[in-house]
Amino acid sequence: MIKSILPLSSIIALRFFGLFLVLPVLSVYAINLHGATTTLVGIVVGGYALTQMLFQIPFGVMSDKLGRKGTIITGLILFAIGSIFCAIATDILTLMLGRFLQGAGAIGAVVTAMISDLVKEEQRPKAMAVMGMAIGVSFAASMILGPTISSFTGVESLFYITAVIALGSIVVLLKAVPNPPKIEHSYNGKSKLPEVLGNANLMKMNITNFLQKGLMTFAFMIIPMVLIKNFQWEMSELWKVYLPSMIFGFLAMAPAAILAEKKGKFKEILMIGIVFFAVSYLIIGLSSSATFFVVGVVIFFIGFNMHEPIMQSLASKFAKVHQRGLVLGIFNSFGYFGTFLGGLLGGLFFEKVTLASLVIVIAVICVLWIILILTMPNPEKKKLSYIPLNNTNQENTSKLDTIEGIDEWYINKTENVVIVKYDSEKLQEDSILNTLK
Repeated sequence: MIKSILPLSSIIALRFFGLFLVLPVLSVYAINLHGATTTLVGIVVGGYALTQMLFQIPFGVMSDKLGRKGTIITGLILFAIGSIFCAIATDILTLMLGRFLQGAGAIGAVVTAMISDLVKEEQRPKAMAVMGMAIGVSFAASMILGPTISSFTGVESLFYITAVIALGSIVVLLKAVPNPPKIEHSYNGKSKLPEVLGNANLMKMNITNFLQKGLMTFAFMIIPMVLIKNFQWEMSELWKVYLPSMIFGFLAMAPAAILAEKKGKFKEILMIGIVFFAVSYLIIGLSSSATFFVVGVVIFFIGFNMHEPIMQSLASKFAKVHQRGLVLGIFNSFGYFGTFLGGLLGGLFFEKVTLASLVIVIAVICVLWIILILTMPNPEKKKLSYIPLNNTNQENTSKLDTIEGIDEWYINKTENVVIVKYDSEKLQEDSILNTLK
C-alpha cells in the first residue's frame, strides 16, 4: 500500500505546498501592486479556489471516464502555467489571472479517487490519513518557508518554485505511480448528481469543507495585514507567528487522525476542531496585543490541522465505488468555494467592518456548525469479502443486488476478484459465497 500511495500523496502535498507557500505573504505583497484594492487582493488570495471549484467536478468525471493519470498531468501543466503568470505579474489583474490558472488544474479529487482505486477498502482510511498528513506537513512547512524565502529572494521566486514543483510532479506520476486497476462496478448507468447531493451525510461534509476552508483563507487574508498594519511588524518577522502555529498544529495531527481512524471518533474530532476555530477567532478579533493575537492564530491552526488528516477520508466513507470521482469533486468544490469566499469577504470587510464584529459572527456560525455535525453519525464499519472470479459463476453476481446487508459489490478485473462490502451483523460471508456458486 505504501509504495502505491506515497508518490500520489507527495504529488498532492507538493501541489498544496505550492499553493500554501505564498499564502502567508500574498496579501501584503499584492496590495502593493499596480491597481490593487483590498477587495481585489481578497480575490487574489482566494482566486485560485474559484476555478478549482468550477473545474473539480469536470476533472473528477473526466478521470472516471478517460483515466486518472492523463487528467492529473493536464491539471499539473495548467498549475505550472498559472504559477509563471503570477511570477511575472506587475499589476493586480495579471496576478489574478495567474491565480485563476493555478486553480484551473483541479486535480485534488482525481488524486484522492486514484488513491481509493489503488488500495483495498479496509486500507483506505490509512491511505487517506497518510495523504491528509502529507498535506498537513506541506501546509506546516509552507508557513515557515514562504515568509523566509520571500524575505531573501522576493515573493516572485515563490511562484517560480511552484512551477518547478508542478513539472517535477509529472515525472513522479509517470515514473513512480502504478496504473489503477480496471474496475467493473455493480451499478447500471452513471453516477447521478441528485443522488449524491441528496445524501445528507455527504452534504454535511460538503458544508464542513466549505466552512473550514473559508475560515482558513479569511485567516490568511487578515493575519499578515493586521500584524503589519496594527502591530507594526515587518514581513520578515511573520515567521514568529507561523513557526509556533506549524509546531503545535503538526503535533495535533497524529492524535486527531488516530482517534478518528482507529477509534471511529470522526464526529468528535470535527467538533473539537470547530471549538478551536471559534475560540481562536474570538482571541484574534479581540486582542489588544501582538502576543494574544499570535496565541489566537496558533489555536486556529491546531483546529485546522486536527481536521485536515481526516476530511477526505471521512467524505470517501460516505461514497460508493462508482461515485468517488463525482463525490470527491463536489466535496472539493465546496471547499474551494469556501476558500474563494473567505478571501473575497476578507477583502470586502477588512476596512469596512471592525474585526471584533466579524469574529463574533464567526463564533455564532461555529456554534451552528457544531449542531450540524451533532446530527451526522460516525461511519459504520463494514466487512469486505474478496472472492476470486474463478470460484464464481459471474451470471450470479446480479443476485447480490437483492441480498439485504450488502452495501455494494464490484469486480476488480486487474486482480480478478469480486469485492463485496457487507454488514457482518446482518449477513455471513458463507451466504455470499453460496450465492455466487
